[in-house]
Amino acid sequence: MTLVLPQRIVCLTEETTEWLYLLGEEARIVGISGYTVRPRRARDEKPKVSAFLSAKIDKILALKPDCVFGFSDLQADIAALLIRAGVQVTVFNQRSVDEIFSMLYQVAAMVGQAEQGLQRLQQMRAQLDAIQQTAASFKRRPKVYFEEWDEPHISAIRWVSELIGIAGGDDCFPELAQMAMGKDRIIASGQTIIDRAPDIIIGSLCGKKFRPEKAAMREGWQDLPAVRTNQIFEIKSADILQPGPASLTDGVMQLHRIIQQWEAAHA
Repeated sequence: MTLVLPQRIVCLTEETTEWLYLLGEEARIVGISGYTVRPRRARDEKPKVSAFLSAKIDKILALKPDCVFGFSDLQADIAALLIRAGVQVTVFNQRSVDEIFSMLYQVAAMVGQAEQGLQRLQQMRAQLDAIQQTAASFKRRPKVYFEEWDEPHISAIRWVSELIGIAGGDDCFPELAQMAMGKDRIIASGQTIIDRAPDIIIGSLCGKKFRPEKAAMREGWQDLPAVRTNQIFEIKSADILQPGPASLTDGVMQLHRIIQQWEAAHA
């Protein structure tokens, strides 16, 4: 039996673009998200056909894709328009580390790279296991407040919370991490952040820069352990808020480095 694989793929978010490049299947990509920065060369090589909540439907249809990859219920309206136009659309809704691994394997299989995909995923899993093993030797685990947005305050999504745990820290808001939607992870009162007294603060905002020096000046934050010891950092959203290869590699490594340095200073 001959399998018919998609030859013309549109990726509405960055993680599937990066993954297809890693698999050596970038020739299949005919359109990408305008937010794509990984890999950098994709921006020069591929037409940009979408933002996150909007897309140029006519431009996508003109590309005659065999398949469109999307992410989450937030792209449901885009998906519906394309489906009504007769396009095959696959929308993933990964929110946890395990779900990210599952999504990546499915994409690899869809382009005939199941074996290579599995090998790469096993390497990523081994790296996570090695990080977790190192973190298991820490004498102290810092409390980490991860800020996904500043006004209002939104805390870490589930895969980020899980990666904080793997990297050796404890998410200050683990109960909110279980909520899939950002609106459900809003911290109603800034006093709650103060009460949880984070040892480390990490900001990662989609669409604008997180400025540690400005965060340190927020009302009531002067006595936070993280502020007193200057443990406020930015991790770029493309490295940690992308539910794909980036967060499982560069993102978790940055988390681990920050937490490891803190632990060494407080051992």
